[in-house]
Amino acid sequence: MRIIPISLPTPFYIGPVNVYLVAEEPLTLIDTGPRTKEAAEALREGLREAGFLVSDLRRIVLTHAHEDHCGLARSLRDQAKDAEVLVHDWETGHRAARLEYDENRALLARAGLPDDEIETMRRMYEGVRRYADSFDEHEYNSLEDKAELEFESGVLQVVHTPGHTPGSCSFVREADRTIIAGDCVLKRITPNPILSPDPIDKSRRFRSLAEYLVSLARLRAFAPTLVHGGHGEPVHDYEELFNRYLRAIQQRQSQVISLVPKTGVTAWEVAREMFPGADEVHRFLAVSEAVAHLDLAQAEGKIAVEFSGAQEVYRKLAGD
Repeated sequence: MRIIPISLPTPFYIGPVNVYLVAEEPLTLIDTGPRTKEAAEALREGLREAGFLVSDLRRIVLTHAHEDHCGLARSLRDQAKDAEVLVHDWETGHRAARLEYDENRALLARAGLPDDEIETMRRMYEGVRRYADSFDEHEYNSLEDKAELEFESGVLQVVHTPGHTPGSCSFVREADRTIIAGDCVLKRITPNPILSPDPIDKSRRFRSLAEYLVSLARLRAFAPTLVHGGHGEPVHDYEELFNRYLRAIQQRQSQVISLVPKTGVTAWEVAREMFPGADEVHRFLAVSEAVAHLDLAQAEGKIAVEFSGAQEVYRKLAGD
């Protein structure tokens, strides 16, 4: 199976995004890059170098629905004469802006963000959402965990790897233990567990970090020899990276727990303490990380949480 990485520019701080062409029938592109002229031109050039045109695509598969990964999906589908689009049902970024939902605003309020900060984040996202078109429900098909994407020379197994987003998926070629992992596995940075509503019960918060740890363990069970991530270089030693991720998560857990006093603190206050100089987009990522670690610490019985009005307040356990 010939898997061809193509690097595309993005307007985001993360830098270029990796998309992957599976160069056999049905010709498949995994992730698309953002909806920009520069990304579209780079993708066309990458396809040409591999001997293909956009019109040759038969299948577009999304690891997750962030703008740098899904932005060109609708345009490519149309240019490729209605190529099939596949994404997990738990993804919502391709349907509408993540910060537009009432439940997202409620999650930010529960985390302790003041109204003006929530409005600033909403305006910030207005600038981000232009880099992707949304899809209606009937315009894509669902990726299912353990399903197989069939090709001439074999299959890629779909592995639901929630954490970075609820519907994040990875794709495993068991024949040579190669994985395309999107933003679940990145060589140089630890992926951020994004604040999201629970896809089953949108009045609740998705427990992103606990799910992410399970996802990392699921991928580890395949004993991968090569992991293609959504950004940066491929990973050839997953075991080393797995342990590095665990150490980083444990260190952050210790830091977060140390910031929780007996008098109580909100996730927003923890985020500002951890990342005092964060700008607008990074403040959203900061509060996402704070919430994820506070959720995990509370689930493991290391801290307590209670409501104070509409806000969640975390407290050090009595006797600690």
